[in-house]
Amino acid sequence: MAKSHSQFICQQCGAAYQKWTGRCAKCGAWNSLVEESIENIASEKNAVSRGQTSGKTLKFTSITKLESSDQRDRLQTGFPDLDEVLGGGILMGSVSLLSGQPGIGKSTILMQICAHISETKDVLYVSGEESAGQVKLRAVRLGANSDRLKFASSNSANDIAKTIEGGEFDLVIVDSIQTLALAEISSAPGGISQVTNCGNLIIRAAKSSGTAVIIVGHVTKDGTLAGPKVLEHLVDVVLNFEGDRYGGFKVVRAVKNRFGSTSEAAIFEMRQSGLAEVKNPSAALLSERQNTDGSIILATLDGTRPILVEIQALVSPTSFGYPKRTSSGFDLNRLGLLIAVLERRTKLKLGDKDIFVNVVGGLKIQDAAADLAICLALASAAAGRKLSEDFVVFGEVGLGGEIRSAFRPDQRISEAKKLGFAHAIAPATIKDPFVIPVKDLRTTLIDYVNE
Repeated sequence: MAKSHSQFICQQCGAAYQKWTGRCAKCGAWNSLVEESIENIASEKNAVSRGQTSGKTLKFTSITKLESSDQRDRLQTGFPDLDEVLGGGILMGSVSLLSGQPGIGKSTILMQICAHISETKDVLYVSGEESAGQVKLRAVRLGANSDRLKFASSNSANDIAKTIEGGEFDLVIVDSIQTLALAEISSAPGGISQVTNCGNLIIRAAKSSGTAVIIVGHVTKDGTLAGPKVLEHLVDVVLNFEGDRYGGFKVVRAVKNRFGSTSEAAIFEMRQSGLAEVKNPSAALLSERQNTDGSIILATLDGTRPILVEIQALVSPTSFGYPKRTSSGFDLNRLGLLIAVLERRTKLKLGDKDIFVNVVGGLKIQDAAADLAICLALASAAAGRKLSEDFVVFGEVGLGGEIRSAFRPDQRISEAKKLGFAHAIAPATIKDPFVIPVKDLRTTLIDYVNE
């Protein structure tokens, strides 16, 4: 039999196989194997052995004699909250990676950033996905009409890197990395080799010329950044664009940031004129609230920003043998744990009930202090009794039914006072006249939901 001249490489983890399989046995990714020539793989291995003899000794100097970059030389995006997420703006010479679901607004927010920066700086928008006519329509709608904003359509990473090296532009947008191809690599665009090497080439060009670059990346069906993980390590900033693509609030948060904190978040709302920052998300989320049973106001944190959000719960007798558990905006596994705690530590019986939990506004809550609000919402819905509309709730619930402390309680309390709430049902460890202290879940339900 003729010897095979190709291998199948997983585009997620890099594992090699002699035959194509639908699923990678190493990382579990489906349809991620791409055929690559063995000659190309062998040449890469030979390059390592040749590199051992071609290297030169590095020139080094004392760290006290190094010149630090000026952190004040940043480009302002036009969105103060987004600048805060970036650590003060887009640093010159930095490379940022922006990812998000299709249609969530990545191209919209980038065009708005281009419109603001191009008033005083030279900006280049490179599109590998859309035609010039499509980009023109978006630019007109968003008011990007400066002569200093240039457009180019290209899928060649070589050409884009050469343009960046020229140093003619202060900011370059590359939309997107999965559509680019390096001429020296024969594999298709979007593969692990193409994405890694195209990213490397663009990053080198940005660092050598001092040009700020923003790269758009695709995401997988579970919301994680598509392509090799090494791309996230190469860039300086990784931004995630989260939220519901059809409505509700959209959140931009930094997963990685070499120039600032990763605990900040910018909240946006899509309007006809483009994305707009939500200055007071708490008031917007509570503006249409009706105080009914199963409705609880949670004082939570999105990054370091305090937000009051409504938690809604619906409990009804099940019509099937196995009760249904549905959650929107809250982790379903965590919901199951809290239901088990309620049944074990209180007299509440939920084993024969369908349970539905919703976080209003399309937000996704990952705060451990949301436990108490979820439990009170479930108890309120099951008993048919509502909590006083003057209360906000926060606190973590342990497996023993105890109420544990929450992160940054002062900011939560301050936000509740601004919106006119009278008290907060919160852990007893917080010493504040505004707080009604609670120690365990059973006593809390008896006192405030009349279990």
